[in-house]
Amino acid sequence: MTLNLEPNIGSPDDFYQELIDLHRDLTDEQSATVNAKLILLLANHIGDMEVLRTAMAAAREDVAATPTSTSLPEPR
Repeated sequence: MTLNLEPNIGSPDDFYQELIDLHRDLTDEQSATVNAKLILLLANHIGDMEVLRTAMAAAREDVAATPTSTSLPEPR
């Protein structure tokens, strides 16, 4: 199985609205908990580690810089 990056939700606007509604009236901490639970439920449903790794890499892309070196810069 490969990660499908093409639009695949029949009614994306409806899905987005339900996702927003899922977080309504929650604190930031509750919202983060709901997101984590949703991610774990969907990951379990997918079940394919290669697809999950690809999805995690795609989600992180352009969000956080990938370290190019673990060494500290030389002192001046």
